[in-house]
Amino acid sequence: MSIGWHDIVGNLGVLCIVGCYLLLQLGKMTSEMLAFSVINLIGAALILISLSVEFNLAAAMIEIFWVMISVVGIVRYLRNR
Repeated sequence: MSIGWHDIVGNLGVLCIVGCYLLLQLGKMTSEMLAFSVINLIGAALILISLSVEFNLAAAMIEIFWVMISVVGIVRYLRNR
């Protein structure tokens, strides 16, 4: 098995999303924090980039929704400032 650049990018995206969720569960981050939505957006975008090389419709759909939900969180944060 060879690891391409897209695998590295996708795995970085996974680390962003899972790491964010871990920090949320440990009480180190809240879902209302700007960083929560931004890190999730970056993670989903990185996974989408990796999917541009090895496409998977189901994975792409979940990441597109993840991006949209993250954008909602960012907009909501900025409006409430």
